[in-house]
Amino acid sequence: MKKIVFLLMATLIAVAAQGQENGSKYIVKTKSAVKTVAAADQADGASTSEKADEPKDFLGRYFHHVSLCDWKDGMRFMVIPDKKDMVIKTFTDAATGQMVSSRSLRHKIMVYKGHENTGGLHDHINFVCEDDGKAYYYEIPTASFDDYCYGKLGVPTLAYLGDVDTAIEVFKDKVLFTVADEYYQDTELDGDGYRTITDVPLGTEVKVVAVGVGTRSFPVKIIVAETGGDKREFYQNVAISRTNSGMRDDEFDISNMKIHTFDGAFELPGDSLAASGGYRNYIGKKVFTLYNTEMFANDGQRTRVARLSTFTIQDIKAKRGSHYVKMTLIGESTGRKYSKDVTFISQNVAGDIDGQHEDLFTSLFAWGNPLDMPGVRRANFSDVQKSIVRKGFTENEVKLALGEPTGHGEEKDTYTWVYNAPGRPYACVFFDKATKKVRNIKHLK
Repeated sequence: MKKIVFLLMATLIAVAAQGQENGSKYIVKTKSAVKTVAAADQADGASTSEKADEPKDFLGRYFHHVSLCDWKDGMRFMVIPDKKDMVIKTFTDAATGQMVSSRSLRHKIMVYKGHENTGGLHDHINFVCEDDGKAYYYEIPTASFDDYCYGKLGVPTLAYLGDVDTAIEVFKDKVLFTVADEYYQDTELDGDGYRTITDVPLGTEVKVVAVGVGTRSFPVKIIVAETGGDKREFYQNVAISRTNSGMRDDEFDISNMKIHTFDGAFELPGDSLAASGGYRNYIGKKVFTLYNTEMFANDGQRTRVARLSTFTIQDIKAKRGSHYVKMTLIGESTGRKYSKDVTFISQNVAGDIDGQHEDLFTSLFAWGNPLDMPGVRRANFSDVQKSIVRKGFTENEVKLALGEPTGHGEEKDTYTWVYNAPGRPYACVFFDKATKKVRNIKHLK
């Protein structure tokens, strides 16, 4: 008899130890967290400000929404009580019939064991706790399980660990890019203290350093570290499959909820290279320079690039702490890789060229390849690049060489374009009306 009791006690201890080990791997913290006294007993639950939205389509092959009606035996959840759950108890001990404090079940893992009609007023949703081996149930607030399961309420306090387990595998060591305007850092090692940070530039390259459990509504906590600089860590709690999130679909559509969905917080690299979320539409587009400018070649050497040089945009990454982005470009004629820090924000700063801000994207670049423009001939392109206009040039060749005219004139069989911008040489270009080509050009010193 003593041997049987001993073996039973050993089994229970082993089950409890296994539950603690399984549960602890889901509790992850940023390196900013510090040890606090009795933090686990004092915490009232995670932030109530986390939001959610629809995950990206390509994540659908990994993360599948499972309606309560379709839950299968063995699905695992972690008890993550919110503040209100500390007052309103969720689970009942099946052996005693007594409701249990959510605080005592915090961070314990519940395994779904089906539902039953008890013959009473309310059906039960049954669980077995991995940590203590006990059976618990949630008494649904409606008359039958079938009436209740089609709604979005689910079982309170439970964060779906199926999403967390999948995320640990899918996102391990992955490079991502930030797209939200705020993230969080832990301030307590044992509790739920955190601080909000809002200085992460759009498109910052980060690497996933840990994945764990977040909140019931947003169960996947993704901790990332910046790939450059001081490599600080921060996190976001995100909803992906939305299994048991407890939120209606329309709640995910509210704009300030999006930072707590995967595609509202992070972006995965594309098949080539990833751009900041706000600049993804620029990738793969051709641009040409409107001025001579300096870029960095692939070997890190500063290189002078001629005006009207054509490139394909390969990548854009935000630069932390500034309004600049690092743009990677591939030369159209050489295939060489270059990089250039540019901004999309116009302001008066040093680095202007003839009154134009060299680093402003819209001042430095134009879309397309100038040789694809009608009337632009390769034989004349060397002169065009040097701002030289000759007899027989077309309108587009003149525009590429001298820019938009500041004035226009017209005579019987000719029309004129006048260039008289401050700080630039005066020129008057005469076009033949019949051919629309340069007949003559006059310069004033």
